[in-house]
Amino acid sequence: MTTIGLIRHGSTAWNKEGRAQGHTDNPLDAEGVQQAVLLAERLSTEQWDYLYSSDLLRARQTAEVIATRLGMEITGLVPGIREMNAGQIEGTTEQDRVERWGSEWKELDLGLESPEASEIRGSQAIEDIAEKHPGSRILVVSHGAILRSSLRRLFPELNVTVLLSNTSITRIIKSDSTWNCELYNCARHLKI
Repeated sequence: MTTIGLIRHGSTAWNKEGRAQGHTDNPLDAEGVQQAVLLAERLSTEQWDYLYSSDLLRARQTAEVIATRLGMEITGLVPGIREMNAGQIEGTTEQDRVERWGSEWKELDLGLESPEASEIRGSQAIEDIAEKHPGSRILVVSHGAILRSSLRRLFPELNVTVLLSNTSITRIIKSDSTWNCELYNCARHLKI
């Protein structure tokens, strides 16, 4: 069995402002760093063999906190698990988008990565990581939208409409060629 812990990065100022982040390289805010510390403490009671991260700063910073606490190195930065490209809406709030493009802005071609493209990209990156380390326990720090897209492809029956909480962990297990979702969007470490 190969176990993967999928982690959404800690919070950023843009998360709090409701801004689309996409590929913008935002840092964690103070709360995001604290969330990562709490998650790292939780993970320190478990055995993990490898740690991967998206190449975007907010995910890397979250992974660095985890790596330090667990005494690990970050195994690799994976562009395939970076957040979905938000095109022209990066940096905007819903109100900004309505003011700029109207209430039907979602119908316009504003350069956003398609859900289908992100499902394929993200799920393939997760499959590739699992294939590199069969039988291992692997942490993957990524982003909310790409993780939900990836999970939608790996688990069509899973309800992924709930937004993933910052520093939540979703644990998936691959046995032979079958994936199972053991834990979804768990952020109990934040409720201490």
